[in-house]
Amino acid sequence: MSQIQQPPAPWMGLVLRGAGVYNLIWAAFAIIAPGASLRVAGFPDDAVVWPIWKGTALLIGLLGIGYWISARNPYQHWLAILMGFLGKVLAPLGLLGAMLLGDVPWTAARMVVPNDLIWWIPLGTILWRAAIWHDSQTAIAASGSPMQTLAGTTGQTLAQLSSHQRVLVVFLRHSGCTFCREALADLQLVRTQIEGAGTRIALVHMTTDDDFRPFAEKYNLADLPRFADPQRQLYQEFELAPGSISQVLGWKVWWRGFRAAILGGHGFGGVRESMFQMPGTFLIENSKILRSYPYKSAADRPDYEEMSCPIS
Repeated sequence: MSQIQQPPAPWMGLVLRGAGVYNLIWAAFAIIAPGASLRVAGFPDDAVVWPIWKGTALLIGLLGIGYWISARNPYQHWLAILMGFLGKVLAPLGLLGAMLLGDVPWTAARMVVPNDLIWWIPLGTILWRAAIWHDSQTAIAASGSPMQTLAGTTGQTLAQLSSHQRVLVVFLRHSGCTFCREALADLQLVRTQIEGAGTRIALVHMTTDDDFRPFAEKYNLADLPRFADPQRQLYQEFELAPGSISQVLGWKVWWRGFRAAILGGHGFGGVRESMFQMPGTFLIENSKILRSYPYKSAADRPDYEEMSCPIS
């Protein structure tokens, strides 16, 4: 889990200090010279709007101070960054609406890029990593090997299970994930073939077993060995890290999610566990990994039957 507990990268502080300085300079310009700043921004110079313009500039300046302070520890001061990020997302949308209605001239769009758009990616990335960092605080590193110490519903550990036969270990995401529901439905369909080939199936999840059992019963898989791992110790041992933005929220994930949830009838639910955790599928024997499926995104759909085939 070391990669998700890393401190904020130096570039984050530079970005936040840069955003703070930019906001403060622009705010000072708007307050000291409202007419000139209105013209630079593409608005008509109207003294009637000067008080509103100055008030807006004051808010921009306060957000600039927030950026500067948050640069000391972006992960702890994520709320200040979020407020600024929302402003940089909502302001252009509001401006676009006003321009479409003819309330402001289209020349007002000239400052959208330097004021807002160029900050979307760096600020959004900082917020994403801050969210992953906070999420990682629920994960606790094990002192030993969880394969040897964490017992499942059968009373056996993964090491003990795999000492008798091959085990297809399926790591799931949060219980509200439509792809996890799809995975359990897929396992239900090919369970007979997998077990007929001499491979046992084990499920690893991040909630309590009392919460997960009804979920497994829905797919007639409640008799499979299940490992409740809310501290994600097994996930760490199998090197399953949080996903990137594209892996968890990319457009392909959304499209596959729509197809699985609506067209496939798997539905979806709320997020109670980690939404960042990536899934994983491994074939193990005698505690050794024989096969692994490298998920490129949360929407991947492995062939469990092929995964469980004996190694030739």
